[in-house]
Amino acid sequence: MNLEKAKKIMNINFIGPDELNKISDKINIKDYFINKHKIPRIPYNEDILKSSAEDFILILGIPYTKDGKKMTIINMRNFFGFNPLKKEPCFYNQDWYLNEFFSNKESLKFKWYLIKKNIIKETRGIEPDKIKYKLNKSENFPSAVLSVYTFFVYYFHSKGKILWENDFLWCRDKDINGDRIYVGRYKDPEKINKNGFNIHRHLSIRQCYGAIKQII
Repeated sequence: MNLEKAKKIMNINFIGPDELNKISDKINIKDYFINKHKIPRIPYNEDILKSSAEDFILILGIPYTKDGKKMTIINMRNFFGFNPLKKEPCFYNQDWYLNEFFSNKESLKFKWYLIKKNIIKETRGIEPDKIKYKLNKSENFPSAVLSVYTFFVYYFHSKGKILWENDFLWCRDKDINGDRIYVGRYKDPEKINKNGFNIHRHLSIRQCYGAIKQII
């Protein structure tokens, strides 16, 4: 699949080298990285792209930031910040994940990713392991770093559209305790919390959890 054909099929949901170059300063990447490397082949055929064009984003992952650091969640957090009063979009002000492997070490590869724009209606309120069990071999939850990267890149590419504005999405990553990561919900519908891209963990039930009795 060549770039021009894929771009025509995906329309606004196509974010390739030209699109990234136009917003490189806003997303902290060097345009010359794209220009001096051979763009990887798009691994999806025409039928897959046509069926995905309305509700998926085809995005080229960039593995390094402008200053040559890995494109990790922490390095993106350092660039975009976590104070909406200073600039947006930004991260929500949390620090629990700063030393986690998925946020410090995991980074993007120089390859194409196809990621869904909206939560699947039938999965709302369902435990992630039950959802994952129903995925086929060619499907998976996105990584947290891909979700973060796509959120910020798409915001500038689309001139201000917010992905997963009020929703959380499950990620394939787990923290050091084996708890699954979920991210998203840039705006709090209850307007209690400030704006910011959230990163949380879903606590798994382990033997250290239990109940006590109170006699009433």
